[in-house]
Amino acid sequence: MKKARLTEEQIIGILQEHEAGAKCADLCRKHGMSEGTFYAWKAKYSGMTVSEAKRLKALEDENAKLKKLLAEQMLDMAAMKELLSKNGNARREARGCRTSEGPSRAVGTAGVSDCGRRSQDGPLSVAACAGHGALRGRLRDLANERRRFGYRRLFVLLRREGEVSGINRIYRLSREEGLTVRKRKARRKAIGTRAPILIQARANARRALDFVHDPFACGRCFRVRHVVDDVTRECIAAITDTSISGRRVARKLTALIERRGKPGMIVSDNGTELTSNAILKWCAEHKVEWHYIAPGKPMRDTALSKASTAGCGTSS
Repeated sequence: MKKARLTEEQIIGILQEHEAGAKCADLCRKHGMSEGTFYAWKAKYSGMTVSEAKRLKALEDENAKLKKLLAEQMLDMAAMKELLSKNGNARREARGCRTSEGPSRAVGTAGVSDCGRRSQDGPLSVAACAGHGALRGRLRDLANERRRFGYRRLFVLLRREGEVSGINRIYRLSREEGLTVRKRKARRKAIGTRAPILIQARANARRALDFVHDPFACGRCFRVRHVVDDVTRECIAAITDTSISGRRVARKLTALIERRGKPGMIVSDNGTELTSNAILKWCAEHKVEWHYIAPGKPMRDTALSKASTAGCGTSS
């Protein structure tokens, strides 16, 4: 029999038990869950109260419904505009049209039968395949700028720019262009140039993120993620926990913008929480440029080399 899902209050209670010193394995055995589920809860609800968790859940449900309704409406409008803009028989045009919502939905929107469409469907023409030149060029540009991003993250970036192609097409084009991420087996010269970094001599122009870690007496490690102003060398925020997720960092950066304004640029290393989809989504929503230093070479940027020493100052 499938067990009932835990509520937000119960999840936060479990996380508070873990913060009080309870072991993850004991909590998983007690509440009948896996360690993967526990760490997923910690990434989503760590540092939140019960009221904040309920508000987050309500917002997620409402956003999902609104996105679904908006997507269906936009697809219907696009199909009707494409149908009305063409000359000739409306039924023939509806059967042969190829829109981003799929042929079955397109003919349903036009109010015609789907039988004729199936007999006329065939493989994509050479002209249609050649029309991906602009998409290939943009895919190469993004891959050169974000050289450690695979086709899934490149697909997310393209979707935010308005590209309607599916992930299978992005995967096929990336394979054809040779943009697959190389495995870290040997030191090889990377292809392309990184996005240039701008330095302005004013406060709140650029912020740097770095972390320090240290073990407790019991051997358990904790991490502190610092947010430092690159010009004033002030540590304006610090996130402390045994593990820090990208969503946790995004919530902290949003609170910083409300309190101290939006920075011109953020510089960081290539940590997993800073290259996650949550951070990419945060950058797109807040229109903040994010610069990643070369992997394994923090000495190339003075902001990160001094962020750890600035962490002993003011924090929040």
